[in-house]
Amino acid sequence: MNACLHLANGKTFAGVLEVPGENGEIQGEVVFYTGMTGYQEVLTDPSYKNQIMVFTYPLIGNYGINETDFESKKPHVQAVIVYEASQQGYHYEAKYSLKEYLQQWKIPLLTHVDTRALVKEIRNQGTMMGWIAPGESEIGALKEIRFPVASVSTEQMSVYGNGDTHIVLVDFGYKKSIVQSLVTRGCQVTVVPYHTPFSAIEALQPDGIVLSNGPGDPKQLAEYLPTIRMMIDHYPTLAICLGHQLVALSYGANTEKLRFGHRGANQPVYDLQKKKVFMTSQNHSYVVNKESLAATPFDIRFINVNDDSVEGMVHRYKPILSVQYHPEAHPGPNDTEHIFAEFLQAVNKGEKVYA
Repeated sequence: MNACLHLANGKTFAGVLEVPGENGEIQGEVVFYTGMTGYQEVLTDPSYKNQIMVFTYPLIGNYGINETDFESKKPHVQAVIVYEASQQGYHYEAKYSLKEYLQQWKIPLLTHVDTRALVKEIRNQGTMMGWIAPGESEIGALKEIRFPVASVSTEQMSVYGNGDTHIVLVDFGYKKSIVQSLVTRGCQVTVVPYHTPFSAIEALQPDGIVLSNGPGDPKQLAEYLPTIRMMIDHYPTLAICLGHQLVALSYGANTEKLRFGHRGANQPVYDLQKKKVFMTSQNHSYVVNKESLAATPFDIRFINVNDDSVEGMVHRYKPILSVQYHPEAHPGPNDTEHIFAEFLQAVNKGEKVYA
């Protein structure tokens, strides 16, 4: 079936709708991912909630979909746009093709789109809303799309692993591999809903706190900032992606939206402490405003090599470390897995080990 992606600025991109949506037309924020691999992890990352994902690599789906690399129980993207979708997965672990998997969940798949031209448009004009509809339909009224953390956060507490170090992970839309990274390092991880009160956190008697990734603007969670501040002031903390932004906001810093965000497995980040550049996996539209950190007790530890944006902070006096990228290394690369070791060293020794 022929279909078009209509952008909010009036530009239209034609393609073939291989998997139609449940309700005929699909709206969402149009973003792009630059990795050559890792599409399965991207599809199931809760941080992509309500977004129309454009893959820049021209062939997606060539190794299929397996049963183990999901980051959550279901895909969260609003739709998928590619130049070409492989009809078969050429890998011994593949259970489904990309199309078969998306069909199961009724996630629209638009193929044969000039993704190179589309990505150039987003890079030049910035991230914007889009609308996918069959045929040559005129663009309709675009609705405001929200990215509610409530729709991706767990509703009840759950426990993973049985290690000696107890970590509470506050779930704003966490990736499964974050829990795996902690469990394999000897932790018992208790995942709690994003709105869990501080008294309930205290009752769990954690050794440390992890604030997870999640979708959307961190300021949508402004009412929870006092609770977040109490948590991170009382326990050694590692904050990832959205969690990193919430830490900054809880201390009075500011966040802002990038023109087209960072999404891919090839983002270079400079570690000011180690004097090294690491390649990182990222997915975010918002960043911490560098100038706003001047009035806080945080030092910048990581910066993005491409645009000099803040990629991580460290508290001067307390064991609080935050990173904008994904150290759990799914879908890769694994350059920054050592962040978990740094965090757990602070937790287990009960002392500050950061820069």
